[in-house]
Amino acid sequence: MGFKSKKRFAPFIPKDATIMKKAALSFMSRFFLLSMLVMSVTACQDDLDDPRFTDSIVKAGIYASMGEWYFWNDKMPAKVELDAYTTYEDLLEALKYQELDRWSYLTTPDAFDKAFTGQNIGHGFGWGLAEDGNLYLTFVYDDAPAGKDGWKRGWKITRVNGKPIDDYKTNTGYNFQLGPAESGISNTFTFELPDGTTSTRTNSKAAYQANSILHQSTIAVNGKKTGYLVYNSFKATAGLKPTQSTEVEEALNKLEEEGISELVIDLRYNGGGSVRVAEQLMNRIIPGVADGSIMYTDQHNHNKREMNEHVYFKKKGNLSLNRIFFITSEGSASASELTINCLTPYMDVKLVGQKTYGKPVGAFPISDFNKHLKERNVELVPITFSTANADGTASYFDGFPVDYEAIDGISYDWGDPAEPRLAAALHYIETGSFPALSRKKPLPPSWLMIDDFEGLEKEFPVY
Repeated sequence: MGFKSKKRFAPFIPKDATIMKKAALSFMSRFFLLSMLVMSVTACQDDLDDPRFTDSIVKAGIYASMGEWYFWNDKMPAKVELDAYTTYEDLLEALKYQELDRWSYLTTPDAFDKAFTGQNIGHGFGWGLAEDGNLYLTFVYDDAPAGKDGWKRGWKITRVNGKPIDDYKTNTGYNFQLGPAESGISNTFTFELPDGTTSTRTNSKAAYQANSILHQSTIAVNGKKTGYLVYNSFKATAGLKPTQSTEVEEALNKLEEEGISELVIDLRYNGGGSVRVAEQLMNRIIPGVADGSIMYTDQHNHNKREMNEHVYFKKKGNLSLNRIFFITSEGSASASELTINCLTPYMDVKLVGQKTYGKPVGAFPISDFNKHLKERNVELVPITFSTANADGTASYFDGFPVDYEAIDGISYDWGDPAEPRLAAALHYIETGSFPALSRKKPLPPSWLMIDDFEGLEKEFPVY
């Protein structure tokens, strides 16, 4: 494959290393003089980390790399005064195609690697607003500080650091002021538990390994076994080559052993992750007759056309499914949508919940192709290509609509057959149709947790 192991769990990583190495050497002519200038300045300095030159060199590296790799590089401004931008983030924002790009970001190689293998620092929970306007825990990672303290989905949060939830409202949502993702930072939460009692807990942030599978069970419906998998992020298992998820493999092996004939995958909070893990999941789900068929086609900018390729299904395992149910929300993004899109031409795909986020484009980190960024520990992750399924469906920037709208039953624990979205999927499996829609239409969410995050954290939103 040609890439260093740390890059193998990046989203949407091209597979042909030979092509990539050749492509990496081919810069656009309008960036040639800029690159030569950067190299000459660097060559004159004994200390590459001299702060007098680092700022301009990194900015030049960002500009040149965007010109070479950015999917919308034809939308970039022709001239940019690099010194006019105070921060690297300000520069990147000026270079982005604002009409569509909500995702290109800067980070560090280490932060990127840890995020895509689930190595987090924090409390380890998510929360969201219910239809009644109350705030509930939506998920909790097992080994995180919150998980070790016994927190559960469905607990209502009434106070944060002694203040009522409404005190944290802003014009665009909430600002809970929980502090940076650093070990030792504590916050105090007051919960109303399902049994009506209250509990106040002080919890300190710490490093932990996030689990991608939040819940797995088998539900009997009309004498048939239905698998239910709550999948929270397409994270890879650190150290595995090729890039894979041990959690996904073990979960699907168990469902296969239990002889399921229907499958519900809950992606309602899944913001994306590794496309290689998405491929792993799809290759287990796809019907055998689709083996060898096109999974997706990717398209890069005009400088990288030689990297455009078809990716094909390679059926794995013995699951035999003709249809699949996905539970979604506006927090279902990126690799979640890629999975839905790629399976649709070959299976009866039903979506339950609310429409998805709308991210039909992908990215991979490119500091390995710019030594000035790499030497200064700057990781640039710009949108680099789009994907289309076998039917050519590609531009779903508005997200995928659902077949059946249902509220997020945040107050229900995972696997509860009465939870509205799971209940709707089970009703279809039992009767062949969705239940009658309630006269009260589900309200569009007034605030989504994913909106509180930017850059790398937007892919894996968690507190």
